[in-house]
Amino acid sequence: MFARIVVLVLLVMNLGVGLWWWLRPQPAEPVVAASEPGVPALQLLSEQVVASAVPAEAEPVGPPQPLAEPEARDCLELGPWVTQVDVRRAMNVLTPAVNRIQFRETREVIRRGYRVFLASPGSREQALAIARELSARGLSDYYVVTAGDDQNSVSLGLFRDQNNANARLRQVRAQGFDAQLEPRNDELPQYWVDIDVDRGVDWRALLGRQGDIGTREIACELGEAAVAD
Repeated sequence: MFARIVVLVLLVMNLGVGLWWWLRPQPAEPVVAASEPGVPALQLLSEQVVASAVPAEAEPVGPPQPLAEPEARDCLELGPWVTQVDVRRAMNVLTPAVNRIQFRETREVIRRGYRVFLASPGSREQALAIARELSARGLSDYYVVTAGDDQNSVSLGLFRDQNNANARLRQVRAQGFDAQLEPRNDELPQYWVDIDVDRGVDWRALLGRQGDIGTREIACELGEAAVAD
């Protein structure tokens, strides 16, 4: 009997202790300092990126300024000049007054006239024999070429006008000779100057007597290397 009472008392005490433990207030968690005194706090990289991505609002100082308009300019091709002396003089007087300048050289084929001739028969003796035969048939104004690419050919005349050359050709062929006609051409250099110049600059006045040179508008694409020394 006594043992049962002891067991019951212990059971009641255990229940009381368990109930008190369950109902007791929870202790406050200690606050841990973010860092040691004098040491800056750590910050995540993502937090730094977000913070820097947010632009600070700035008040405009004043009304927006209008964009400056580009200065009007002309890009021109001048020429042609026929001598290096003339184009060099033009370059010298134009260079200080323009933004950019460069010169170019081209070649132009000039028709000088026409020549009528008999092709070389192969040797000087044969060419002289043809010449004597021309004389015997009443044809004059010829000579045997003695040097150059046309050596031993028989020249029958040089003509500026093509009609006169054709008449001479018909005359010789009528005597039974295989005359030929060909144009006489010369290849001459021509010089051009390209300039990039502000509109309003009187570049013609700078050229003086050359101011009536021909002009043509070109694209403004002269490179830095085009600036004359």
